[in-house]
Amino acid sequence: EGDLTKVITSGHVKELREKTGAPMMDCKQALQEAKGDFDRAIELLRKKGIASAAKKMGRIALEGLIYSYIHGEGRIGVLVEVNCETDFVARTEAFQGFVKNIALHIAASAPLYVSEVDVPQDLVNKEREIYKHQAAEAKKPPAVIEKIVDGKLEKFYDEVCLLRQPYIKDPDKKVSDLLRELISQIGENCSIRRFVRYQLGEKK
Repeated sequence: EGDLTKVITSGHVKELREKTGAPMMDCKQALQEAKGDFDRAIELLRKKGIASAAKKMGRIALEGLIYSYIHGEGRIGVLVEVNCETDFVARTEAFQGFVKNIALHIAASAPLYVSEVDVPQDLVNKEREIYKHQAAEAKKPPAVIEKIVDGKLEKFYDEVCLLRQPYIKDPDKKVSDLLRELISQIGENCSIRRFVRYQLGEKK
C-alpha cells in the first residue's frame, strides 16, 4: 500500500484526467487498479466507457428525439426527450434504440426525476426531517444520526432519480452507465433532458 501511494501522485491523477477527461476519483481508482501503469489505467477507463464519454459530456446537445411509448394496452404512457449533438446521430439505430429502452425503463421503474439536481429542495428537506425523526426515535446518538440521514437520502435518490436507478434490462448497470456507454459508442454528448410518465387513474 505504501509503495502504491509513492507511485500514484496527485500529478499522475491530474495528467490522466487531462488525457481522458474522466472524473478525478475514476482516474485515481483506475491508477490504483493498474498499480500505477498509465497505459493500463487509460485502457481500464476506456473499457468502462468513462474516458471518451467524460470528455464529451461537457459539449452542447440540442438535437435528438422525443419518443412516446404506450404500455399495457394504454394503462401507462411515457414521453421522453433525449438530446444529442447532431441530427445525423439522432437518426442512428444506436441512439434510437437507447431512447426506446429509456422509455421502456421509465414505464417499468417509474422514476420521478432525471437526476438528484432536479429534486425540489423542499422535498429533500422534508425527507431529511423524516429520516432525522426516525433515527432519533430509534435512540441513535447525534453523531450517528447525520450519517444515517445522509445514507437514507442517497437511497431515496437511487429510487426516484432515473439516472441512478438500476437499468431494468441489466440491473448490474445504472441508467447513467448506459448513457455513458452510448456517448462512448457514438462519439457525441447525449443527455436525457426530461420525461413525463402517466399511469391510468393515477393522481398527480
